[in-house]
Amino acid sequence: MTTPALDLPAPAMKTTAPSMLRRPRDPVPAYRILFFLVVIGAWQAVSGRLVSPFWVSSPLEIGATLWAWSLSGLLWRHLFVTFQETAAGFLIGASLAITGALLVGRSETARRTLDPFMTAIYGVPKVALAPLFIMWFGIGLTPKIVLAAVSVFFLVFFNTLSGIREVDRRLVEAMVLMGGSRADVQRRVVLPASLPWIFTGLKLGLPYGFVGAVAAEMMASNQGIGFLTQDSAGQFNTAGVFAALFALMVVTTLLNAGLGALERRLFRWR
Repeated sequence: MTTPALDLPAPAMKTTAPSMLRRPRDPVPAYRILFFLVVIGAWQAVSGRLVSPFWVSSPLEIGATLWAWSLSGLLWRHLFVTFQETAAGFLIGASLAITGALLVGRSETARRTLDPFMTAIYGVPKVALAPLFIMWFGIGLTPKIVLAAVSVFFLVFFNTLSGIREVDRRLVEAMVLMGGSRADVQRRVVLPASLPWIFTGLKLGLPYGFVGAVAAEMMASNQGIGFLTQDSAGQFNTAGVFAALFALMVVTTLLNAGLGALERRLFRWR
């Protein structure tokens, strides 16, 4: 006697709600906006009440100055000059730093020989070199570009060199065993493995490139954000000084964000 098969319902397939697949929203951007608004609000409340506007201008006055400069084109003209100087210095300094670090990093003896001299030069305040560069290259764009390049060079150089020292030696040995030349090892192993360190140096060096260019502009120039800052200070225009510095901070932040986006795109596989 056979038992009739029971019609049992098929086990229900587990379904995942779309909301469970979504990543939780990152609260950090909202916190940043909130922090910025709190700081600006406190600043506005303090300026003119607890602190004289002569010493610390209010955000409203700074915003009005930026708006007037933007409409007249004054801000964009001077900002473009500083951007040109910094971009040229950044490209020159970073290129020389990466190339130099790759060459020095090939030999432990070369690295140990040059290390104290590079450290000693790095210890010299870059602003102190501005008068020397102005004496050598005049008051045009060249001394600003050179000072920006020098400011960027050491940060990128030391970071790249640190990245080279952290390369897995087993990968290098495997490349050599497969018949790879020194150039192959540098191109296919050392450089890709050092890229995170290189990007760290680039992101650190970019603001210093602006610092170098602006410092040289403040000493001898008739254009650029450094000149605009110095000119405002000479007229006791506190709002103008803060406005020029704020514009510089915004540009630096945007460029650093661009470098960060490029880094994330290159290292998506990580």
